[in-house]
Amino acid sequence: MSEITKTSENVARYEYKEITSPRGLKDVYAENYPNFGWELDSVTSSATGLSHVCMRFKRERNIRNKAELSRLQRQFEADVAEIKYLEKTKKHTASITAFTVGSIGIILLAGATFAVVLTAMIPLMIVLAVPGFVCCFLSCLLYKKIKARKSASATPLIEEQYISIYDICTKGHVLLAEQF
Repeated sequence: MSEITKTSENVARYEYKEITSPRGLKDVYAENYPNFGWELDSVTSSATGLSHVCMRFKRERNIRNKAELSRLQRQFEADVAEIKYLEKTKKHTASITAFTVGSIGIILLAGATFAVVLTAMIPLMIVLAVPGFVCCFLSCLLYKKIKARKSASATPLIEEQYISIYDICTKGHVLLAEQF
């Protein structure tokens, strides 16, 4: 029978982290996580679909200033979450408004159809169909206009978050540079 002895070389030297991120933010994670001591290990397609990627990172367990680096990393992740939220809000309000106006248009067109089919009331059909078509057409225009307005108001906030990320990553990089 052979005896297995454990030496300090057999101890796990790395800790691992897996992140699922939208493809648009993949570079933000890949470029900034090394500032907290993480190395990009692999990038694969995510199980959630083509719009996301799964990124695996590793970091040495005995890294100095680990508590401070972890605190900075949490701030970084909060800023990235805020960017995700702001990107979502660009389309969210526009989508809800367009869907509501388009639904009103569809209801009016359905009423016009029933007015002509069930009761043969041509004047009522015209009264319902014209605003129905207008609402359906306006929903597309409203979506574009509201999305453009929301993008204009969200873009400066997103830029502020990127500046904050830069400052956080600079602090992390300085902490890592103290080790060497």
